[in-house]
Amino acid sequence: MSESLVNVRYMVSDVPQSVDWYVGHLGFQPVGPQSPAFAAVVRGPVRLLLSGAMSSAGRPMPDGRKPEPGGWNRLQLVFDDLAAEVERLRARGVAFRNDILTGPGGSQILAEDPSGNVVELFQPAAVFSPPSPGA
Repeated sequence: MSESLVNVRYMVSDVPQSVDWYVGHLGFQPVGPQSPAFAAVVRGPVRLLLSGAMSSAGRPMPDGRKPEPGGWNRLQLVFDDLAAEVERLRARGVAFRNDILTGPGGSQILAEDPSGNVVELFQPAAVFSPPSPGA
């Protein structure tokens, strides 16, 4: 078992369109066999499993609920220059749920893939230095 990869599964509406989006916009690379039901893409230690309604992950639960895309759980990708990355992606037509938000830990914005799944783009804050005494 490989412990150097982390798998994240996203339910998607259109597998080929999702592969194109992650490869074309966020620098993932396709891996393994692909079909209209399932594909995988990889970026560094993250393997994103893109599962359509016809995949085994898309089967209804015993209570009848169906796995579907969207929601608020998300994959986070870290960038050195978030503003430049957002500008690049907006120029390519990528949809965002919000504008860049900045807090004590850094800055973030939420992009949406073609199925409505969220990808958080994040830039860590500079190292925090507490004020010197008497300042």
